[in-house]
Amino acid sequence: MLQGHRDLRVFQLAYKLAMRIFDESKTFPREERYSLTDQIRRSSRSVATNIAEGFRKRQYPNMFVSKLADSDGEATETQVWLDFARDCGYLAQKSYEELTAGYLEVGKMLGSMLAHPEKFTPQ
Repeated sequence: MLQGHRDLRVFQLAYKLAMRIFDESKTFPREERYSLTDQIRRSSRSVATNIAEGFRKRQYPNMFVSKLADSDGEATETQVWLDFARDCGYLAQKSYEELTAGYLEVGKMLGSMLAHPEKFTPQ
C-alpha cells in the first residue's frame, strides 16, 4: 500500500540519482558552475520533485499525468547534461554509464505509470 511518494520505487531511484549527480558535479570546473553544474543539478532534482508533486495530485488524473510527463522530460534533459559532462571530460565513463542506465530505468517506470495512471489514483 502506497502511503506517499517516498514509497514509489521510481521516486527512490530518481532521488538517489540526483544525489549521485550532486556528488559527481562537485568536481566539475568552477567555470561550469552557472551552466553545466547548475543545470544538471536542477534537472536531476526536478525528476524527483515532479514525481512527488504528481503523486500528491493523483486524484486529478490529468494533473498527475502532466507532472509525470514533466518528470520524464527532466530525466531526458538530465541525460543530455550527462552527455555534455562526459564529452567535456568532467565525468568518468563508468559513472556516465551507471547514471545513464539509471535514467533509462526511471524513464521506463514513468512510461509504465503514464500508460496506466489509474493504478495510482486513490480508491
